[in-house]
Amino acid sequence: MTRIQVLPHPEYCPEGKTLEATPGDSVCETLLEHGIEIEHACEMACACTTCHVVVREGFASLGELDESEEDLLDRAWGLEPQSRLSCQAIVGQQPLVIDIPRYSINHAKERH
Repeated sequence: MTRIQVLPHPEYCPEGKTLEATPGDSVCETLLEHGIEIEHACEMACACTTCHVVVREGFASLGELDESEEDLLDRAWGLEPQSRLSCQAIVGQQPLVIDIPRYSINHAKERH
């Protein structure tokens, strides 16, 4: 099992949370399995950016981004150099620290 520390997010996990993940599962699947209801509008098909996360620690253990993920990330709200789509970020053996951006592209459209 791999430890994932999720930093506090005002809506999804206000106090933050530490999870145990199965290597080979996506970060998105792991968050959802542990009750962190991150958006995933395309049902994890790598067709939107609503599951965007920033990997604060352990980024290199997730492997290379493919071209479709890179193209989509360009549209993610709050993009950073260590951004990933959580549906495409596959958990490895190295612990991760995940930061869920305060807003997704859907939040920006619906609330602002």
